[in-house]
Amino acid sequence: MSHKRVTKRKAIIAVGGVAALGAAAILLPQANASQDGGSPDAGSVKALKAGDASDLAAQLEKLLGDAFAGSYYDSDGQQLVVNVVDVSGDDNNVIVQAKKAGAKVREVENSAAELKSAAQTLKTKATIPGTAWAVNPRTNQILVTADSTVTGSKWDQLESTVQGLGSGMATIQKSAGTFKTFVSGGDAIFGGGARCSLGFNVTASDGSPAFLTAGHCGVAAEQWSDSEDGQPIATVDQAVFPGEGDFALVKYDDPNTEAPSEVNVGQQTVAISQAAEATVGTQVFRMGSTTGLNDGTVLGLDATVNYPEGTVTGLIQTDVCAEPGDSGGSLFTQDGQAIGLTSGGSGDCTAGGETFFQPVTTALEATGATLGDGGGIGAGDQVGGEGAGAGAVDENGDGIDDQTGEAVQGGGEAGAGAVDENGDGIDDQTGEAVQGGGEEAADGGAGQNADGGAADTGDGQQDGSGVTESH
Repeated sequence: MSHKRVTKRKAIIAVGGVAALGAAAILLPQANASQDGGSPDAGSVKALKAGDASDLAAQLEKLLGDAFAGSYYDSDGQQLVVNVVDVSGDDNNVIVQAKKAGAKVREVENSAAELKSAAQTLKTKATIPGTAWAVNPRTNQILVTADSTVTGSKWDQLESTVQGLGSGMATIQKSAGTFKTFVSGGDAIFGGGARCSLGFNVTASDGSPAFLTAGHCGVAAEQWSDSEDGQPIATVDQAVFPGEGDFALVKYDDPNTEAPSEVNVGQQTVAISQAAEATVGTQVFRMGSTTGLNDGTVLGLDATVNYPEGTVTGLIQTDVCAEPGDSGGSLFTQDGQAIGLTSGGSGDCTAGGETFFQPVTTALEATGATLGDGGGIGAGDQVGGEGAGAGAVDENGDGIDDQTGEAVQGGGEAGAGAVDENGDGIDDQTGEAVQGGGEEAADGGAGQNADGGAADTGDGQQDGSGVTESH
């Protein structure tokens, strides 16, 4: 008999306790809510859903280049805040384009390169078990965390290293708990006497059904079962831990296993549409076999955690709680985007603490697996691409309309967007008929998105920003 994934999911992931019901209550009334109707802060700043903010942040990171110094989501204002440095010589008007795209731009002191260099110094001089650090774009600094085991000479070493980074580069905080991976014995998925949680169902590169979980679970046992004394149902194909991540790809032994992209949270099933990058400030939900459903906020990115077993890099730092047995569990957004896999941290779901997650996008890229509609992130990759939009002529590819001097939508080479100022359906330069005809032709055929035409905002309208919105 083939293994029905839907049934198995309910057996593996069971909502537990009052805390899970509270988080589920947050999900239920807002699962299909849109925040598009909010009022922007000022000017062209747009009210964005968290998923759209993540997409826009990924696009703007490419657009801004060295000027980009991180971003975060302001959930109260429903805005994406983008940090920039060195904007005095902004010859390409990238800051103007970022604002036109709907982001709130904030000038900061520390560049992304400087923060990366500081993190490398911490790695070289302060790789001490029980420490962790991640970039916090809200403060434009590195947040260094030390657990309760970091005392005496270890603390002195850490504090001295942070001070040596210079004023305004990093801050230290103490954690009452101890950094550890959240694997334990009990129920959920079992292997080698350990218990973990299933993260997300995926399709392996060879087309076979599989799932993602934590790498430290994958190195703990080769075969996994969905009951404590049951027969193995899946075998580890790839696992990384410690090192550049904490993830494992586990293939179902039965090739006929049905493995839909969804998370069963007990009171509802959340459909997972795609994987997405984490954005600081975004509300996220974690499902695990021990503590069920809990929610919190993304606090930092590109986190390094020094576990007793070794150092893990590239993680997401959050204030979501977790406990032993939750390892590998799914971190996702309200609108069904897969964000992370539970790695480890300190504390519990009574006192709270820090929890770190493996980004799903990185795990998919490393394993070659796909998720949901293909595993890609939601960001439109058309910023600064080939073909200027909105009828702009940009022959030298500098992102500036050669006729008006204004920033063009697509950057790159000129596309087929016609110039028809009088709206007669004839290209004023070539004398040929244009695609849109009438007034639409003046905008390069708004809503058509054809051959370098205007970027479509999702309702057939262009936004003039150079960033393609996705919904």
